[in-house]
Amino acid sequence: MVSTHPVGLQNSGYQYLPKDDQKTLSPNQELLPLTAQVNSHDCLEIGGCDVTSLVKEFGSPLYILDEVTLRTACRQYRDAFKRYYPGESLVLYASKAWSCLAVCAIAGSEGLGIDVVSGGELYTALEAGISADKIYFHGNNKSVAELQMAMKSGCTLVVDNWLELETLADLATATAPVRIMLRLTPGIECHTHEYIRTGHLDSKFGFDPNALDQVFEFVSKHPSLNCIGLHAHIGSQIFEQQPHKDLAGVLVDCLSRAEGYNLSIQELNVGGGLGIRYTEGDDPPSIDTWVKGVCESLVAACEAEQLPLPRLLSEPGRSLVGSACITAYTLGSRKEIPGIRTYLAVDGGMSDNPRPITYQSVYRCVVANHMSAPLTEKVTVAGKHCESGDILIKDVMLPQTESGDIFVVMGTGAYNYSMASNYNRLPRPAAVLVNQGDSFLILQRETYQDLLRQDRLPEKLQTGDSKK
Repeated sequence: MVSTHPVGLQNSGYQYLPKDDQKTLSPNQELLPLTAQVNSHDCLEIGGCDVTSLVKEFGSPLYILDEVTLRTACRQYRDAFKRYYPGESLVLYASKAWSCLAVCAIAGSEGLGIDVVSGGELYTALEAGISADKIYFHGNNKSVAELQMAMKSGCTLVVDNWLELETLADLATATAPVRIMLRLTPGIECHTHEYIRTGHLDSKFGFDPNALDQVFEFVSKHPSLNCIGLHAHIGSQIFEQQPHKDLAGVLVDCLSRAEGYNLSIQELNVGGGLGIRYTEGDDPPSIDTWVKGVCESLVAACEAEQLPLPRLLSEPGRSLVGSACITAYTLGSRKEIPGIRTYLAVDGGMSDNPRPITYQSVYRCVVANHMSAPLTEKVTVAGKHCESGDILIKDVMLPQTESGDIFVVMGTGAYNYSMASNYNRLPRPAAVLVNQGDSFLILQRETYQDLLRQDRLPEKLQTGDSKK
């Protein structure tokens, strides 16, 4: 193995570190998975597997998930809460970041619970072997069928609004009460994309804090509603620490108010939202630092109100799985516009990573089979979809490339597969889990037959009868 600093990554801030040092790194602060290194063929390896070999075996585009990085992030969250919080705590994986059997099962095996936001995510978590008492069901418009499914499973429902609260009061019975948390909008602003800010007052999520007394009174009159906790979430991809520290005070104040209605609130959920390093200019706090700030703030707020410490929950998603995955593409066509731009096209794009066109998200990249080659040309990497805005990375320095080279985008574990689509009827990519030189297919590549699986052709069209 080559353990020197790869030339192709010097401008992206990546540096190879021996395996013994991986446990000291915070995965959310790394551009590449913790096991990333360059082999003697000048090719990128993840989890001891040559990325170019993985593409030959499984095709491209290909999501490559590093098990070591994912488990390290899970353990850092879990252990930091035990270290800094004197009371009981539980870390929940926000599975909307990437909901599949393997990711949920890995999180569960590390002692984490699962945060779900739909019947499909709940079904996935249960099928992955997660105990229902460690599953929390969010969402601002759960259907009656989803509510019934959740109640049958025994998971905790995070109630978001009056309709849901009243519906549950009708569905539940005093002999079989439903376990709920109440989600509130804390009114805390943070610097992130407007689409992923959820804590400010102008949000579709949660009860207005001014309505909490009415909510508490309603719950107190319905013994079928077993209210065990309060929840708030302020957003996603956040680097600031102060908003989460402020959140502790807001939640404890609401907890104190709930006591006046004889509600036995045992849990406070501070949400998630810690950001990851997508580019060399990103500087998120480490997992340990973030957890320490949250715990110390909550302890201080409880002491100020002279309240016993509640069970503390948090819901990281992106910072658990985002940096653990890369996406490998095969480079195809090239278009040079003299004096303007050079386009390189890959065999995927907005259908496997919609974040650039949706959120104007920025990523970093390498050419996996030319890791030490000098960066000699500025290019724009485009997807293959029939959409002018299908641009993965704009104006990036790369080595000289040719068709067939393997292009890798970093930090694609969060909201890439989970937001993937079949736009232009492209089958969704496969995903492999890598660890110590072994690779395991965790998501099969879709086929054209899969695309037609739900299609139905009217009989008159099958027979050629065009009469109306």
